[in-house]
Amino acid sequence: MESHAYLVFALALAVAVATPGPGILAVASCAIGRGFRAAFGLTMGIVVGDVIFFLLSVFGLAALAATMGEFFLFVKIVGGAYLIWLGLKLWRAQPAPVEPRDDPKAERGFLRNALAGLAVTLSNPKAIGFYAGLLPTIVDIAHLRVIDITVMTGIVIGVVALIPLAYAAAAARARGFLADERRLRVVNRTAGTAMIGVGVSVAAGGQ
Repeated sequence: MESHAYLVFALALAVAVATPGPGILAVASCAIGRGFRAAFGLTMGIVVGDVIFFLLSVFGLAALAATMGEFFLFVKIVGGAYLIWLGLKLWRAQPAPVEPRDDPKAERGFLRNALAGLAVTLSNPKAIGFYAGLLPTIVDIAHLRVIDITVMTGIVIGVVALIPLAYAAAAARARGFLADERRLRVVNRTAGTAMIGVGVSVAAGGQ
């Protein structure tokens, strides 16, 4: 595989990831409501989901994906329910001015956040469409070598992690302006509504 093909793949993936969708919305809402650490866990789950889709596409494991359908359904339901719960917590939160620091509970909830992120990707039509439909038109999957797959997996991890984390960092910094109680209530409920919407979409299968 030529080096320019890696660049084309990276650019196409970057455009797909940067385009606002369920993943970016979930990460930004999480960062606003709970801080960067919580959004980091969510992003790591999204990365795992993208790697899964990429490898399934590369190795043509459609049959395996079908047999894992019930497991993916379980992950989506649990992840969606968790996102809805987080959204409801933001809606019910008492509006007290916050400082731009992370939620101290976010570190303990890393696995739950990661599971929610995984669920977001597994039910994201944009991710499914990219790896199942667009990827085969960008690279010749049938002739990829081990080194090609390794490099492309690294590209997936880097791109899918860095772009959402940039959104998360920007959203988390916005928390520093929440000194007004009414403004904080609006932001909490806006982020909560977005989180609930993503959760419902995830639990329903991303339709």
